[in-house]
Amino acid sequence: MKILVLSDSHASLSFMYSCVETVKPDAMIHLGDYYDDSEALKERYPHIPLYRVPGNCDRYRCPPGIQDIQINRVLGVELYMTHGHRHNVKMYTGKLIRDARECKVQAVLYGHTHEAECYQEDGLWVLNPGSCGGYGGTAAIMDVENGKIKNCRIISHRDLEEMA
Repeated sequence: MKILVLSDSHASLSFMYSCVETVKPDAMIHLGDYYDDSEALKERYPHIPLYRVPGNCDRYRCPPGIQDIQINRVLGVELYMTHGHRHNVKMYTGKLIRDARECKVQAVLYGHTHEAECYQEDGLWVLNPGSCGGYGGTAAIMDVENGKIKNCRIISHRDLEEMA
């Protein structure tokens, strides 16, 4: 099963749509900036479960009361999801990783920096899909099997072309 992870779309929907059409995910995650872009995903692909958190640019773009930090079970996997601005991830990720570990999740997902990264640190997956906005955008795919993350990887336009 596949989870498509997106962040920082900033009103650029075409790459997000291409990702969904090519990857054919079993679930989608949008990590903010712009929250209303995730609404467009929900409307276009109502059959695919969507999980989302708001970003720092979403103050007026999402309904009040939506939590900035969420822990969700997605396809049997516990995930710590945030945009990252509350953890100052542009400076360092130590607090983010520490908070995620305290919640005993399998992965921490964040955005905000527009820089993609995906690695495992002492059993915890750390994933930032980068920015899916504009040309040169990136996203991430998490491969899940039996409630465990088997693999994570960053994808780009070129990868989508190769997958098609």
